[in-house]
Amino acid sequence: MRRFEVEATTAELLERYGFLVPGQDAAAEGWNVAGRLLTKRTMGKTSFADLADRTGKMQIYVRKDELGEAAFADWAQLDRGDLIGVRGYMFRSKMGELTLHVTSFSVLAKAVMPLPDKWHGLQDVEKRYRQRYVDFIVNPEARDVLIARSRLIAEMRRFIDGHGFYEVETPTLLHIAGGAAAQPFVTHCNALDRIMQLRIATELNLKRLIVAGMERVYEIGRIFRNEGIDTTHCPEFTMLELYAAYWDVSDMMEFNEALIAHLASIATDGGSELAYEGATISFARPFARLEYLDAMARFSEGAYTRERLLDAGGAAEILQELGVPASPSHGHALDKIFERVVEPNLTAPTFVTGYPVVISPLAKRRADDPDIVDRYELFCASMEISNAFTELNDPDDQRARFTAQIAERAGGNEEIPEPDWDYVRALEYGMPPTAGIGIGIDRLMMLLTGQRSIRDVMLFPLQRQHG
Repeated sequence: MRRFEVEATTAELLERYGFLVPGQDAAAEGWNVAGRLLTKRTMGKTSFADLADRTGKMQIYVRKDELGEAAFADWAQLDRGDLIGVRGYMFRSKMGELTLHVTSFSVLAKAVMPLPDKWHGLQDVEKRYRQRYVDFIVNPEARDVLIARSRLIAEMRRFIDGHGFYEVETPTLLHIAGGAAAQPFVTHCNALDRIMQLRIATELNLKRLIVAGMERVYEIGRIFRNEGIDTTHCPEFTMLELYAAYWDVSDMMEFNEALIAHLASIATDGGSELAYEGATISFARPFARLEYLDAMARFSEGAYTRERLLDAGGAAEILQELGVPASPSHGHALDKIFERVVEPNLTAPTFVTGYPVVISPLAKRRADDPDIVDRYELFCASMEISNAFTELNDPDDQRARFTAQIAERAGGNEEIPEPDWDYVRALEYGMPPTAGIGIGIDRLMMLLTGQRSIRDVMLFPLQRQHG
């Protein structure tokens, strides 16, 4: 068939006819429903089956003397996985199950490949992600996670739009991929005969729009970083980046906390607590707050002091003490120390504030401490969820920091991007005081849907090529 008129979903019918009692029917009201045949149980001249659509599944009932001999013979040829359209009326069986009594049916598509009986039991566990179309058919709970993701992102947009922000789209192909420390993917643009890079952040273009006078902008976009794959990292992922003129990092922290608490409430149907990896995490406001250097000292029992950490040689010594390989730069060393010492202790939502300037090349220095910037990162379940700061809007300071990064690149740190001098030029036209934030959508969705791997919240995660 080219088309089938669907009049209701399975969930709609189950809700509408929930009042029926065993043995009662609603024969006066007929409905067209379509879906995939999951099971079929034939007993002589009658047959029960489960029909599944995007909203769930429902039992259907077929009788030979009602369909006719030819149609019932066609019914007998249907297999698990076939897509069918049925018309019928609702009744509640003597066993108490709401059921659609089928009066006619049509075959919409034939499944020539058999569905697996025990998908999770396959030896090739990667196959679940490689063949998502099968995974979602036989594991509707996996599909439900991605449906929840879609609804939560839609709610995120509503929340942000309600605060006066404009959603924009910035280029994915760039001459210089800046705005973060990461190794980019490189490609070639035939039209320009130029080597191009896939973006590692949307930051610099969004801040150009702040210079241009748009004042409140955000983008939910795909980001590409040529890095490893594990339960919390994927080379292709989704990030929200948002910038607000005339805000500082304190304003952004308030906004960030309100957004996350709101999404947690949506995910829990009005609550504030979520189960994650055997722990109960509360998203009730206010979230905990902890200074970066205080956290390093606390979780090292006072061994990692400000003086040691802010000295490149001292940070290198700490790496040796931890048994961590040497880093190509001071900033890289601090990141590795923090990952090992502090992150495992950050289970509840915690804002870590006041980062060293050496690892924050785009953030504004604190007025009373030039070694520290107005920046925070939000951690939960030992994962970084968001990163925000008061933006550096001094072109001379930005030029000096980009110049310092050139030396880091020369020292072998391939994650340090090339300087984007046009961005410095944009700052020379004047950027208002601004706060910005980046939120890892995939990790946030892991938390809100209770998933242990980033791949479980992605429709088609990057996989090794099938041999």
